Amino acid sequence: MFDTILIAVDGSDCAHRAAKHGLELAARYDAAVDVVTVYGGETERGNATLDEATDLAADVGVTVETDLLSGKPAGAIAEYAAERGTDLVVVGRRGRSGVRARLLGSVTERVLRRSPAPVLTVPPGDVDDGTGAAYGDVLVTTDGSEVAAEAAPYGADLARRFGAAFHALNVVDVQAEAGVFDAGGVDSEYIERLETRGHQAVDELVAAVDVSDLDVRRSVVRGRPHEAIDEYVREDDVDLVVMSSEGQSNLAGQQLGTVAGRVLRTVDRPVLVVTAN
Repeated sequence: MFDTILIAVDGSDCAHRAAKHGLELAARYDAAVDVVTVYGGETERGNATLDEATDLAADVGVTVETDLLSGKPAGAIAEYAAERGTDLVVVGRRGRSGVRARLLGSVTERVLRRSPAPVLTVPPGDVDDGTGAAYGDVLVTTDGSEVAAEAAPYGADLARRFGAAFHALNVVDVQAEAGVFDAGGVDSEYIERLETRGHQAVDELVAAVDVSDLDVRRSVVRGRPHEAIDEYVREDDVDLVVMSSEGQSNLAGQQLGTVAGRVLRTVDRPVLVVTAN
């Protein structure tokens, strides 16, 4: 699934952690790795950033190719990924400028919008030998749409590679589904119908991929999607979230793209976003 991986670094601690996750994935998949940084005229710092990533790759036991790119970061990264036929782009969620660079509105968001390949976004955190080396629980979210289902093969393959449990989750957002009709409350039968549809979405997601050798866990919960996903991740100690960047999450027309952005702001775990480009 991942034969070529592109890791974008900028010298920040978050990018360093993202690189560790990307390199461990490369080791697991025996993938070729390109590491790039967009230097913006600061060649010396760009080379130092690439040298740091090369040293980290040597520690993991992975050989990498490095390149200094110029131009606007997101565009340069996306163009490079397209030229190289990259299967996965790996980025940190926060760059050197700190909180102001945090999703959304950052380079990472722009990469997500432009990347021809899925994007693994990694939050800040400590880095040690075990960082990115193991995932015990992989969560795939679904809203029942065909676009959302495109994330399933990635989640199943990752769960298989790491010997992880495969979680399939649908969130029933009663308030969003009911819309203006919720002013006076909704009856239990209406909620049951929503939950039935949620279970169907989960079953369809699981049926779409081969999970015969996986520990499959299906769940339907209520709440605002990003909050419910965050709660599920924390309660079930999920290590990796896999989701589509777009989809139709309810009758009111809420886009999963909105949910994806909020999940990236909220969930303190790596999130693999399967882009619609």
